[in-house]
Amino acid sequence: MATAHNSAEKGAFAKTVLMPGDPLRAKFIAETFLDDAVLVNNVRGIQGYTGTYQGVPVSVMASGMGCPSIGIYSYELFTKYGVDNIIRIGSAGAISADLKLRDVVAGMGACTNSNYADQYRLPGTFAPIASYELLAAAVASARELGVQMPVGNLFSSDTFYDASASTMEWAKMGCLAVEMEADALYCNAAYTHKRALAICSISDSIVTGEALAAEERQTTFTNMMKIALMVAVKMDALPSLE
Repeated sequence: MATAHNSAEKGAFAKTVLMPGDPLRAKFIAETFLDDAVLVNNVRGIQGYTGTYQGVPVSVMASGMGCPSIGIYSYELFTKYGVDNIIRIGSAGAISADLKLRDVVAGMGACTNSNYADQYRLPGTFAPIASYELLAAAVASARELGVQMPVGNLFSSDTFYDASASTMEWAKMGCLAVEMEADALYCNAAYTHKRALAICSISDSIVTGEALAAEERQTTFTNMMKIALMVAVKMDALPSLE
């Protein structure tokens, strides 16, 4: 059952996986929110855990950084491990002046400068979007928690240090924040007929220049984590996509 990137056995992952970029954030979520969490994968230190939340099986595993990395891990979870839902819970840089540090945003769609979707050889431009079921559940969960969560387009960039300095151009088209993974995740979900959603916490602002420290990004994004966990509970009632 193991792959080159995942040593877990079949059945080791729940049907919903929360996927932060940072392995230390995965560890924090498992230790803070999950009951009876077990480490099921640690190839390359990526740290995947499965436990329960409110009695519902939930897994959390890191994705690493960028479309190629989350592309590998999410594809294997969808196709090798029977995972139905992947919720990216990552950090993002605000390109909307309305967003502040630690705000939570949900990606209804993912604009990108990545060529990830070129592999499908489509006769046009594919528009990667989130699962409606996951997005609707996230909006409802945020409302239940009293958390304001703007919904809109994210910009998935292949370049953290962008020599073109063009990131803010995406704000003119209504993009809320820049991150690096949602596009590939949404493409994989579409290709495998599974569900995906990216929920991001604002770790820095391209508009103001403000930024959080690495430790703060690991441990203070709890609103985003709670929303994703509530979504996992709601998704448990749906039939498997297998």
